[in-house]
Amino acid sequence: MLPVTSLSMTLTSAPPHLRVFSPAAVVASCVGFVLMGALQALYGPAIPAFREEFGLSPSAAGLGLSAHFVGGLAGVLLFDRLYGRIGNRQVLGASYLLMAVGAAGFALAPDWPTALAMALLAGLGFGGIDYGLNQLFAVGFGHRSTAMLNILNAHFGIGAILGPALIGAIGSAHYPAVFLGFALANLPLLLCLRGVRDRAPQPSGTPGGSDEGEGGGQSSGPVLARSLGSVLAVFVALYVLHVGIEAGVGGWEPTHLATVGYGAGFAATATSVYWLMMTVGRFLVAPIALRYSAQTIITVSCAGMTVCLLLAAVPVPAPYAYAGVGLFIAPIFPTGLPWLHRAAPRARRAGALVIAASMAGGVVAGPALGKAIEWSGVRTVPLLLGAVSALCLAAALWLIRSTRPR
Repeated sequence: MLPVTSLSMTLTSAPPHLRVFSPAAVVASCVGFVLMGALQALYGPAIPAFREEFGLSPSAAGLGLSAHFVGGLAGVLLFDRLYGRIGNRQVLGASYLLMAVGAAGFALAPDWPTALAMALLAGLGFGGIDYGLNQLFAVGFGHRSTAMLNILNAHFGIGAILGPALIGAIGSAHYPAVFLGFALANLPLLLCLRGVRDRAPQPSGTPGGSDEGEGGGQSSGPVLARSLGSVLAVFVALYVLHVGIEAGVGGWEPTHLATVGYGAGFAATATSVYWLMMTVGRFLVAPIALRYSAQTIITVSCAGMTVCLLLAAVPVPAPYAYAGVGLFIAPIFPTGLPWLHRAAPRARRAGALVIAASMAGGVVAGPALGKAIEWSGVRTVPLLLGAVSALCLAAALWLIRSTRPR
């Protein structure tokens, strides 16, 4: 893992009166994303314990994560309304407290309806942190924002790996202790909010507000060649589609690999490698983002993702191709936000739209892909996802043309 403290010192080298985050606040934000990733990933491994404790069916037990996502979507929309009206510290502080109270309440809930309500509350805080920190990182580091957003979101992946590992180590029956531990770990982060600037700078057409890398060579603050509504719609489509691919590979890779002849244990391990490569990819792209533009990174990512998904249709290289998908898909979410802020600096709610769209993509992907697989069979999973990836590439190319300065 990259040394976060040295990165934060390097990438917060702006004059003190322009800084949105102190170095300590950068580190605390990354720790917050580790906790978010762990919390989201804890629900699945704890399902056997939910079912035994509350006498639930598999579908009822799965509602815990659904409630968390519904709360997350509501949190994004709610805190978008509050963003700019109250200080950033208050927004983030309330979000950390909601996530902590919700996680603790989930651990101590006496019955399943109460547990679902607490999961919804934890998701509300989760959405506020997700929206607030992504929004502030997208505008808070100038042309280094793309690199910093990739580092921030990579820490989410670290938490998503650590959470299930911890449940596996101590046993799902002890899930309340794990949820309580992660809830308490949120509280010290409140002390670091003093290092967050209460009023962040607005995206602008100045060079300091650009997301371009030092070698990007394009001016910032472009006049859109297309209508703002069309550009936002295609950005939303890009986010919905790529998160759908992310969730689709994570959910169907084990089944596809087992169908083409791999053992269940190997298929599960290969899926873990896919998630690991997503985390690694975000760390790897951070220094690249200082030299190349967001447009270039996303275009290459979409093209590489498409090639890897088509290659995954061939049984022999399929596990390695899925790992490649994880590597290429990794930068799209964090890298697109600074590009969006530069392309549409006056669209205040643009960030909320695409973050909410990313959550919606994860919700819609399951049933939509499941219905397509019913028609065409499990062996077509990588081809179906490859077609969606080609649409992501087309969307990226359209956005490059439409946001080019006149």
